[in-house]
Amino acid sequence: MPNRFPPRDVLHRQPGDGWVTCGDHRHWGLHGAAGLLLARRGGTPSAGDTDGPVAEVVLQHRALWSDQGGTWGVPGGALAPGETAVDGALRESLEEAAILPESVQVVGTHVLDHGPWSYTTVVGEVVPGAVVEPAAADPESLEVRWVRLDELGGLPLLPPFAAALPDLLALLDGGRDS
Repeated sequence: MPNRFPPRDVLHRQPGDGWVTCGDHRHWGLHGAAGLLLARRGGTPSAGDTDGPVAEVVLQHRALWSDQGGTWGVPGGALAPGETAVDGALRESLEEAAILPESVQVVGTHVLDHGPWSYTTVVGEVVPGAVVEPAAADPESLEVRWVRLDELGGLPLLPPFAAALPDLLALLDGGRDS
């Protein structure tokens, strides 16, 4: 059975780590949080073919000890003091999913605003010619991988991610025209 508690000596710690109380619930990230939804299109990425509709996104199967563990969402976490959402999402995706920031072309952002706390999903696509092979790079993940859009309905998605998914995919569709 997987460990239900975090191995504290191997987690990435920074000054933004901590809980914020928001009404009757709490959120991780003293300065808010951010994550990266990275997509690739239906072509053959290794051949540099990036045409077609979005076919896959990178998702993280969250460690059981994490908040809402066992669900699937985007790699992400607490923002450091003064860190932008884009910088934080790219840092977190490197730490958790081994995604190099230079492999990501940012298309847009989607903000879940709870007043004293917010979560920004940074939406991006793989830079043409880049090869991204996501992997669980720290103990915060059970697994990190490319997930086909037609697989999403069969996964237990993190509820706020599931609610935002139509808007996130629309950002990708809109980003194709720019």
